[in-house]
Amino acid sequence: MIDANRTPTRGRLASAVADVRLWFAPERLRDEGETPDYRFSLANERTFLAWLRTAMALVGGGFAVDQFLPDTNSALRLAAALTLLAGGAVCAVRALNHWVRCERAMRRGEDLPVSRFPVMLGLAVGVIALVMVGLVAVRWGR
Repeated sequence: MIDANRTPTRGRLASAVADVRLWFAPERLRDEGETPDYRFSLANERTFLAWLRTAMALVGGGFAVDQFLPDTNSALRLAAALTLLAGGAVCAVRALNHWVRCERAMRRGEDLPVSRFPVMLGLAVGVIALVMVGLVAVRWGR
């Protein structure tokens, strides 16, 4: 029987809210399922830390663009810097969300969650790198 008040969107929203609540109380994960092999939890944590390093690199890149391309069109430089800074923020938040979702899946014995974020991030970094090459080439061509 289908609950009329439980739409797929409402279910996803409730799940997202539950995930965010776990960010601030990760000890509540222990209430779900069984404790996985600690090696898997540690691997999940290492992946989380790798995502945080990526986020910090994007933030550092945003500051570098702002500081080291002063002769570039200010609107273009600002857009590039803000894109990198925002990308770093999104990457950090996504890392936390992915860590919780993976930890929960491992505890429940479920498949690990699939994510398009690595592909989107890879493409975005590639495009940003090409834009930076163009900015530096224009600056050096002067």
